[in-house]
Amino acid sequence: MAAGEGTRDEDWQAADQRPRNERDERPLDGSPSGHGKPDLSRDEQETVEKSQPPKARVLHEVIRTQGDHELQRTLQALWWSALAAGPTLGLSLMAMGLFRAHLDGHPLTALVASLGYPVGFLGVILARQQLFTENTLTAVLPLMAEPGLGKALLLLRLWTVVLLGNLTGTLAFAYAMLHLPIFDAATDQAFLEIGREVMHNDAYGMFAKAIVSGWMIATMVWLIPAAENAKVWIIIIVTYCMALGSFTHIVVGSAEVGYLVFAGEIGWKAFWLQFALPTLGGNIVGGSLIFALISHAQIRSE
Repeated sequence: MAAGEGTRDEDWQAADQRPRNERDERPLDGSPSGHGKPDLSRDEQETVEKSQPPKARVLHEVIRTQGDHELQRTLQALWWSALAAGPTLGLSLMAMGLFRAHLDGHPLTALVASLGYPVGFLGVILARQQLFTENTLTAVLPLMAEPGLGKALLLLRLWTVVLLGNLTGTLAFAYAMLHLPIFDAATDQAFLEIGREVMHNDAYGMFAKAIVSGWMIATMVWLIPAAENAKVWIIIIVTYCMALGSFTHIVVGSAEVGYLVFAGEIGWKAFWLQFALPTLGGNIVGGSLIFALISHAQIRSE
């Protein structure tokens, strides 16, 4: 046998000793890969697949499953969770007021004080407490996936209990902040200023700004399953932008405006007709009628 033939045989034997998955992945034409793709083993291809962001239909299913779970919870569980979320979200008002009082008219007051707004949302979402505006997306997707009277009644039940619990908790928190000897005069004044800024909007302005905040909260809920490790940053960025834009939110706003009511600056009629009802409607439109419908339509089209 010629020396050259022995060398070729040894080369083929060496190549044949590669792992089977590597040999199988090489195209028959001898090129490193087909259609310009790199020559990857099956393990490497699986790694690539696992590294891809979840598809929209996967996110939809994650949130829909969460919504199904929330719809099946007992009234007592929903109520206590929603009630606890009220004071937790009131921390947003407290943090913003403390920042304002200490900044004392600094030109960057709005930029810095708005950092207090995410505090309550971080507490509510990380503690898995019931927040009404989260449920404008989470609990709506099961109804869109399986329309029916039963699901609609479950959604109405959840919305009613959670909204009442949230408002009761935030109003109680605002009352305690005003009447208990906790804060100094400068901080109390800062709380009043925050509420006054909300009430500068008429009912239509409340509604329009609430559509944006409802959309933003629904966007945040959609993003969290896709970037679980960045959950905290997603919450901070979205809610900080809400504060900068002064977009009205039914739950946080009930603490801000409720503080004015308990201080005697406005009455309950203004609370409900100028703030609460328009803001509630806008949050539902932004979270459910716009974001949830569009997101569900995207999945149905696939």
